[in-house]
Amino acid sequence: MDGARRGLTSAQAAARLRSDGPNALPAPHRRSPLATFAAQLVHAFALLLWVAAGLAALAGLPQLTVAIAVVVLVNAAFSFLQEARADRAAERLRSLLPGSVSVRRDGQPRQVEAADVVAGDVLLLEAGDRVPADGDVLLADAALLDTSTLTGESEPTTLDVTERVYAGTFLVEGLTEAVVVATGPRTRLAGIASATSAAGLHPTPLTRELTRVVRGIGAIAVVAGGAFLLLTLLIGRPLPDAFVLAIGVTVALVPEALLPTVTLALAWGAERMAKRQVLVRSLEAVETLGSTTFVCTDKTGTLTLNQMTVVAAWTPAGSARVGTAGYAPTAPVDVDPGAHEAMVELGRAAARCSRGYVEQADERWVAHGDPMEAALDTFARRLGVDTPRVRVESWADVAFAFDPHRRRMSVVAGDQVLTKGAPDALLPLCPADEAAGAAAALARLSGQGLRVLAVASRPTGTTAPTTTAAAETGLHLLGLVGLEDPPRPESAAAIAACRSAGVQVAMITGDHPVTAAAIALEVGLRTPDGPVHLGADLPADDEALGALLDHDGVVVARVAPEDKLRIARALRARGHVVAMTGDGVNDGPALREADIGVAMGASGTDVAREAADLVLLDDRFSSVVAGIELGRATYANVRRFLTYHLTDNVAELAPFVLWGVTGGAFPLALGVLQVLALDIGTGTLSATALGAEPPARGVLAEPPAAGRLLDRTVLRRAFGLLGPVEAVVSLTAFTVSLLAAGWRFGDPAPGGAVLATASGAAFLAVVLGQAANAYACRSEGRAAPGRAKNLLLVPAVAIGIAFCLVTIYVPPLARQLGQAPPSPVGWAVALGAPVAVLVADALDKAVHARRATRAPEASSAMTTEVTPAARG
Repeated sequence: MDGARRGLTSAQAAARLRSDGPNALPAPHRRSPLATFAAQLVHAFALLLWVAAGLAALAGLPQLTVAIAVVVLVNAAFSFLQEARADRAAERLRSLLPGSVSVRRDGQPRQVEAADVVAGDVLLLEAGDRVPADGDVLLADAALLDTSTLTGESEPTTLDVTERVYAGTFLVEGLTEAVVVATGPRTRLAGIASATSAAGLHPTPLTRELTRVVRGIGAIAVVAGGAFLLLTLLIGRPLPDAFVLAIGVTVALVPEALLPTVTLALAWGAERMAKRQVLVRSLEAVETLGSTTFVCTDKTGTLTLNQMTVVAAWTPAGSARVGTAGYAPTAPVDVDPGAHEAMVELGRAAARCSRGYVEQADERWVAHGDPMEAALDTFARRLGVDTPRVRVESWADVAFAFDPHRRRMSVVAGDQVLTKGAPDALLPLCPADEAAGAAAALARLSGQGLRVLAVASRPTGTTAPTTTAAAETGLHLLGLVGLEDPPRPESAAAIAACRSAGVQVAMITGDHPVTAAAIALEVGLRTPDGPVHLGADLPADDEALGALLDHDGVVVARVAPEDKLRIARALRARGHVVAMTGDGVNDGPALREADIGVAMGASGTDVAREAADLVLLDDRFSSVVAGIELGRATYANVRRFLTYHLTDNVAELAPFVLWGVTGGAFPLALGVLQVLALDIGTGTLSATALGAEPPARGVLAEPPAAGRLLDRTVLRRAFGLLGPVEAVVSLTAFTVSLLAAGWRFGDPAPGGAVLATASGAAFLAVVLGQAANAYACRSEGRAAPGRAKNLLLVPAVAIGIAFCLVTIYVPPLARQLGQAPPSPVGWAVALGAPVAVLVADALDKAVHARRATRAPEASSAMTTEVTPAARG
């Protein structure tokens, strides 16, 4: 045994362990739960509410202070419970390292803890062993290595001397010895862990828009409050009264229930996604998926079934085609006339020359061993071969294992030698005329992107061969089989739906470019002349990379983990909202870098799932499309209840404006506590119900939903139409009630029961107007009838009205809010509020629908201003 294979002595290993440290991945930095919860209390909107609570305390309004503080704390707790997820992606990588491993020390094999492996150790690996550290191969005996967790390559790769194995991969077949060159934080696995941790989370489109809205509303509220403070002082009111009124204006302009309503809307969206097999790990991901403009999808298991299948076969007697994918052996095989016997012989030989097989479990068929060999077993079963009996017979076979140099394997089965392998490695061992006859079939199958295997046999003769050279000579070609991981039936329709939704799709895979191109073409992702890029050929400059890939239908094969990370970063730099799918350890950094990471739930690794925002429970690309639809609906719902809240704010602010404009001569219709009751008590449930509005029909026929929440449409409807209508009716109810009680313009402001009764009428008018406004906000561009039912809206509106009546007719509550039951005339005017709102809304939608019909081009040009998904 040479020196390199002898490994280290125990003393050398102990010294290196002391100097290099254990073979373990660095522990990731974790933020404490307390810090996570505290972050929910100090974002922009929460700070605005804390300021309002502080001002209320200074104004001597403890009830208002407590109410606002409770809103902030309850929302923070809800958001923390829904969204706080430990960032354990890098830590999960530890589970990929084995607990113990066999090494050669002091010239003898020994079992040691994986953490005690050091550079210079010689690893002794057998089939099924996971590699604990990076190492250079010294010996490879029929060794196949599964590198899918690192590279995304779906097929095991052959190992040869001088090649390198990496921590986290595992040996599928054979034996190998490797000398360790890197351990712990110096391994490639640790590099991926570091990249996963370093790839920071980016603010979502909704977060950016809400921050912009909150800052805008906060600035307006503070400026308006300050202006009313000065105005009140100028007309001679005492400072305490002026301060209270300024607080009232500020509170009226701040939608206190907006933040919890947004959180609940996202939670509704998450629940709907769960019913569509999409598990949401971060609430804001619900909306982000709806804003997606570019999807980078993996191939294996997402667009395909992740089940190898023989789809075509050829023998000199004729061909066969398999129309059904998967491992179920009951599907028929379409065999050319006269070729059935030869096809059965081909299937039997391929199955007997394999170790993998399929077996029924829980009413479905699953693969055991190499997926390719399991597919051969299925193919033989579909031809009528009793493969369980073949496997029993094969126990006595002499096997010559697959070798990376020979690229074939053989068994001595009774009086026959059976061989299967790569066509270019097996056909030269067959007669020239047989090889020539198979050439056309081989070209046809390979051109379809299939993985092709050749199968041959020969009689053993009088003496069974004992070496591969003796076995694999004078072979007779039985035929060729073409295998693929077939596309999911729904993948083509899902990609077409993405295109109609204005979302670009690219395939980013570690698989072979020919296979990737064929699958992309079959599912409609790629055109026949579309380019296929190799990871090794991608530009080093991120800007050039983004320009190269910023096209629909791009295919990139043989990508490395660093490639996927750069692709996500480059596309984001070009303004795209990027969704990246993945299932392996190698996908972790890219899933974090993308705006939204989508992991596979059925076949993905824990690392990918921990790094992702969404997990597809069924691994289907069509579930991504369903998530996009629900995400767009959620974004539209945020716009709906934002319009609802702002309309309410206009009606609440109007009494203060009228009081200020008249220099205090016109009495104040609503007090500060009434405003808070309107915001939280009567409107929150209706706004929440709007957040659960079902997706509008045709939401995927429009461009992505990302855009301004406060665009011209929202502002026009809230501040120019629905809000003023509510304000006019509310002030009319207040004024009519005062006039009916004998008050006249120019008289001193009434007090006591007269003012309370009139204020109760104004309060009731706003509540009834908001009840109608909830239905008006179900759509922006067309009337609500004909839409899917919102089963939550009716009880929400009913509860809001009931709460209003309780605060008016229960004396202690009414006195606290400064109101009393309206007079009959006040009731009559207040009842006109819902009618006025619905009529104004219907006229507005009719006018804009007519304009859209007359000028479709102009309407199309407005799509950048009016979020299309919100129209429904």
